[in-house]
Amino acid sequence: MKKFNKISTTAFLFLTLTTAFACNEKKQDNTVTLLSHSLQATEPSRDNTVQIALLLDTSNSMDGLINQAKSQLWDIVNEFSSAKCGNGTRPNLQIALYQYGNDNLSSSEGYVQQVLDFSSDLDEISEKLFSLTTNGGEEYCGKVIQTSLQQLPWKNNPDHLRLIFIAGNEPFDQGRYHYRTALGNAKEKDVVVNTIFCGNYEQGIHTFWKNGATMTGGEYMAIDHNKEVVHIDTPYDEIIIELNSKLNTTYISYGALGQQKMSSQKEQDYNAYEMEEAVAVKRAVSKSSRLYNNKNWDLVDAYDDDAFNIEDLETKDLPKELQQKSKTEIKAYVMAKKEEREKIQQQILDYNTKRTAYIAKHQTENNTGELENVMIQALKKQAASKNYSWE
Repeated sequence: MKKFNKISTTAFLFLTLTTAFACNEKKQDNTVTLLSHSLQATEPSRDNTVQIALLLDTSNSMDGLINQAKSQLWDIVNEFSSAKCGNGTRPNLQIALYQYGNDNLSSSEGYVQQVLDFSSDLDEISEKLFSLTTNGGEEYCGKVIQTSLQQLPWKNNPDHLRLIFIAGNEPFDQGRYHYRTALGNAKEKDVVVNTIFCGNYEQGIHTFWKNGATMTGGEYMAIDHNKEVVHIDTPYDEIIIELNSKLNTTYISYGALGQQKMSSQKEQDYNAYEMEEAVAVKRAVSKSSRLYNNKNWDLVDAYDDDAFNIEDLETKDLPKELQQKSKTEIKAYVMAKKEEREKIQQQILDYNTKRTAYIAKHQTENNTGELENVMIQALKKQAASKNYSWE
């Protein structure tokens, strides 16, 4: 009996330790802390990460869906940037991208392709979305769900939020790999699958899209993927876009990726602007949020990372304008750019507050994006179960 009690106590302590720093707000008792040191347990990370896998049908009829994904990514990012865990921390965001149902994809792989592994690099996510093109094909929902479950490094902390959003317009039960099997595997991994039918709501029900969502406690949604979103121009749009150009001058590239990633940053600015001026404005707002972090190639973001030491950088890894400077001069330069960036970002956010108020005043109907709306609604509902809040 004593042996059983000892095992039970140890198990209880382990359970307490693995949840103490999750999104749920919990206080750790001092006695438990002392005992945990005696057991030499490793303290779990305080970081909480939301993982979202976006599975998009890229067959011929899905151009509208892809365009919505390209233009509304920034709305979703901007909404998520204000999310907060119950313990007061801010969750990270990782997005993965799959395409399916495209004739250009391998038939032996079930016309499924991983376009992007889980990533927090917003420029990379944008780049991959803009790389998508449509072509006819066979849409196998069960296959793409199962592939994403197998290939992606899903976290196993029960307090982390793991979501799949799958969008398409063909029957959900097509293909040899049955969707029920895939969804059973998703449930075992605690991955919630949300289904987005591109078409009539009732038709989506009849073709099993609602059933697909219900199996894991997800949301079933239907959208008009060809809906044209009418953006309201505001007096603040051009100001924000101009500030975004100034924001780009605060980035200091370093290392092997530096110049390439800086070029990609500007390319994604251009892609957003080409779609619509309002999309470029929303991207600028995202670039002023905590989620836009480029510590892998930008000295300003890297300098704030505890794991980074500017002293370890070799001269060849610095931009030319810094290669002849001393370490003290480099640090002063980085700090000046950091101060300049924070000032510009705050200006963008302030003007966006005015822009949002202007739109609310002049908007006569709901012209927000279909994909954006349903994803944000489902995300907030499911995040509530993990003790997230929005402010």
